[in-house]
Amino acid sequence: MSVKITYHGHSTFTIDSDGKLLVIDPFFTGNPKARVKAGDVRADFILVSHGHGDHVGDAVDLARRTGALVICNNEIAGWLRSKGLQQVHGLHIGGGFQFPFGRCKMTIAHHGSALPDGSNGGNPGGFLLKLNNGKTLYFSGDTALTYDMKWLADDHVDVAMLCIGDNFTMGPDDAIKAVKLIEPKVVIPCHYGTWPLIDVDAEDFQARCQHETASTCVLMHASDTYDVA
Repeated sequence: MSVKITYHGHSTFTIDSDGKLLVIDPFFTGNPKARVKAGDVRADFILVSHGHGDHVGDAVDLARRTGALVICNNEIAGWLRSKGLQQVHGLHIGGGFQFPFGRCKMTIAHHGSALPDGSNGGNPGGFLLKLNNGKTLYFSGDTALTYDMKWLADDHVDVAMLCIGDNFTMGPDDAIKAVKLIEPKVVIPCHYGTWPLIDVDAEDFQARCQHETASTCVLMHASDTYDVA
């Protein structure tokens, strides 16, 4: 049983959990860091954390092409159905559901969520994934630091994918505090360096994780893959 996490730049990830492919926030078209085209991406499930264009991204076209089930908040689920998608599952903050790959719970995120056409995108969120093979992953989505992250320590997170880019989300200082609250084994930073406005020193963040927390920070470039031990 294995879990492989592939980073596509910005906040886009593919998680391969025993052959089931989960794509998180599928922003390929227009993503200056992505090395693959949206049309080449495979997916069984698509997770959308909130409605902003750099996160909902290619979700509609990818779901149409692959038949993947889209997991998102209920407002975005309704918007996707209005686009003709049928394979949609709406969650809300604090709620979870058992899917074929494991349990997915939607977590608190402090951010916005308006959809690209101005529609109501509901509340933004993150995802806590308890995979069937026993691994636990946390994807923060776009968020400020929140003390609610402290509760995630009880879930013994194996890998936390955390935004660090500042300006629109928590920056490195608050992300270090988040790591201390969550206590994951491994941290993968995201949502940084895509554009100058969110360009931060990721190597310094990595060094700080090593010296200030008990977690290992893994820096990934687009198309890099990390095997979850």
